[in-house]
Parts: sequence; C-alpha cells; structure tokens
Amino acid sequence: MVFFEGDPQQQMDQVVALMREMSSLSEPQEMVRTYRERVSELVRSDATFALSRRGLEFPYFRITRSSRWKEHVNPWTQKDRLPLLKGGLIADILYSNQPRIINDLSVSPDDPASEYLSGFGSLYALPLYEKGEAINMNITLMRAKNSISADRAPMMLWLANLFGRATANLVLADDLRKANDALDRELKIVSEIQRSLLPPTLPDVPGMRLAAHYETSARAGGDYYDLFPLSHGRLGMLIADVSGHGTPAAVMMAITHTVAHSDPIAPGEPAAMLTHLNERLCNAYSRGTAGFVTAFYGVFDPATMTLRYSSAGHNPPRVRRGTGAGALIESLESGRDLPLGVMSDVRYSEARDSLRGGDGLLLYTDGITEARDPQGEEFGTHRLDARFKTGPSDPGWIINGVLESVAEFTKGRAAEDDRTLVVAEMA
Repeated sequence: MVFFEGDPQQQMDQVVALMREMSSLSEPQEMVRTYRERVSELVRSDATFALSRRGLEFPYFRITRSSRWKEHVNPWTQKDRLPLLKGGLIADILYSNQPRIINDLSVSPDDPASEYLSGFGSLYALPLYEKGEAINMNITLMRAKNSISADRAPMMLWLANLFGRATANLVLADDLRKANDALDRELKIVSEIQRSLLPPTLPDVPGMRLAAHYETSARAGGDYYDLFPLSHGRLGMLIADVSGHGTPAAVMMAITHTVAHSDPIAPGEPAAMLTHLNERLCNAYSRGTAGFVTAFYGVFDPATMTLRYSSAGHNPPRVRRGTGAGALIESLESGRDLPLGVMSDVRYSEARDSLRGGDGLLLYTDGITEARDPQGEEFGTHRLDARFKTGPSDPGWIINGVLESVAEFTKGRAAEDDRTLVVAEMA
C-alpha cells in the first residue's frame, strides 16, 4: 500500500480538491463514491471492500462495498442486496474492535470471505467506531506480502474514522430531512383541515360590515374564530387562542370548534356559551394536560345595536367610538373570567355594550400585540389602537393596515405566534 504518492504540492492539490468536492455533497452514497475515487488517487491499493455488523451479532457480518463489484450498491437503501456472511477471518477481525495488519495473508478456500481475500498477500483492517464499537470496517488489500507499513496505519485509521463520522452525520441529516418532510406534509394536511373549520364566508348582518384574518406561525396553530348566525338577525362572534403552538394546539382548536357547535342553545347566550365550552373541555379533553384556551364570545343584536359578551381570560376587544381624529378607543374589560379548561366549576359572567353607527369593533389574539421588534419590544395595544382609529372605517382596510404596521414594526420577522383579527364596522 503506497500512502500519498507524488510531490507535496500535488498531494495538497489532491486533498484540497477532495475536501471541496465533499463539502458540496449532501447524499451519503455519492459522498462515499467520491471519497473512494479520490482516495484511490492518494493511496494505492490492489482491492478494497467494506463490511458492517449493524444489527447483527457475532459471527455475522455484511459486505457493504467492494472494488470488485461492477455495480454500486447503496447499503442504506438496498440492504437486501448485501451479502450476509458468517464467521471466518473477517468476523474475528471485525468483532475484535481492533485494527489489524496482516502481511502474510493466507486464506482457507472454505473461509466465508475467501472470494474477497484470495490472491492477496497483505491486509489492513480499519475499524470505524460508533459508540466505542467497530460497527463498520474498511479492508485494504495488496497482492504482495509485506506491502503494508505499520507507520502509516495510525494516520489511515484516523482519516477513515473522520470520514466515517462525516458520512454518519450526513446519513443522520438525510434521515432528519426526510422525517421533517414527512412531518411537514402531515402538518400541511392538519392545517388544511383546521382552516376548513373556519367560516367559509362571512355572514350578511344588517348594520354591520365584517372582515377577518387568520395566520398561523407554523403549518397548524391554536387560534380560532367563528361566527354564528342567530335568530332575529343576531350574530355570535367567537375568538379563541389555545395555549401552545403546532399540532397539539391545532387539535385543541378543532375540539373547541366541535364543542362550540354541539349545543344549539348556548350560542345565543354569551355566558352560557363559555360555561358550556369550559365544562366540556375540563371534563373530557383538557384533564391531565397543561393546555388552556382563552376566548371571547359576543352576541350582536342589530335591532338594538347592543353587544352582550363574556370573556374567558382573552385579550379585551377594542371598540372605536366614532371615526377620524376625534375617535376614541375603549377596551371591553368587563365580564372577564378564567380561561377555558382550567377549572370545571366556573360560571362565566356577562357584560353589555352599546354601539352606534360609525363605531368599530376589533377582536384579536395576542400574536398581534405581542409581536416583537428586533430589540424585543412588543407591538402592544397602543400601536394597535393607533392603527384602528386611522383611516377609513372599512374592516378590510383596517386589517390590512394593522398587518402592515406589525410587519413594519417587526422588520418583517416571521410570526412567532398565531395572528387572528376580526373587525366589525357599524354602518
């Protein structure tokens, strides 16, 4: 075995070319092929093969690669094509967990690996360690006896194991990417199902114009809004925020939706609605979990222009009195009790507010007000109020304006929490 042939500059050029090419590869099989081809230019040998005992016990092992094979076999995806052997010289070397140099190689014809060893006089076995065990091994062969020098063996063992760890990391990264891709596909389906639970269209309510925005920070989220057309032209308006993010929050959001639609009487009564939701969540769904749901539910009556409402720890909606520079912003602080899913015996209270033509109502989740700029400052209700009272009393314009303000404030940073807005303008 001749180690690093050529003058030093030529060797350096070859190593640089190898490192640069390997750094651009992301597929393990391609990386191994490139490494072997490049190293064969640096380290001359007459034959090589590799083996593994992953998932096996003594004396079994698999041949994973061989310079004699005419076709490249991918050991990660074509495991069924790898020869499974038992016992013999190679099994003894592999399971010893030690490197081995044999300069007077002589193999019995009945040795399980004789077809890979016959005709060679020298062998160098380089174990590739994983958690202290030689799980894989590279075998270098020379036809002549006494062809392998022990003084080069430590360097070869070191380089082989560095490459082995790099390849293992690449395999893990590839597995992680595939797992993430599969998870992302599942979350996309969850997100599509979740969005199907939201109102497909906004109802036509006399004396009111509506607009809504729903944005999750991940594929699926825990925000939820709903609109309930009720008798006599009334409208039930629900907004909720499940603690946490991702799939668990999305599942609880779906459960909240199901419970909200399971009682035909509760939607007409704000306090009864939240009491019903809380009892069902506490008794059947949130036991043993740390999750909870903040919610606001109001019933607007266009005949009297009144809003009856109840709150389960949710951010107080904003009410704009009038329009233009003289408009005032008020917060619906009354009727605010514990979040849903915390205690089963809570009886929610109810409050009432009167609205007039030109007034506006804004329901939101804390993903809006708690959005942060690069320095960590929160957007806050004062910036929300400032945008709410500026410009025309058009619900779609208001939502777009709020989102623009949040994006400008956060310098375009990705949302860290779900963001939901429901705006109602009184005609």
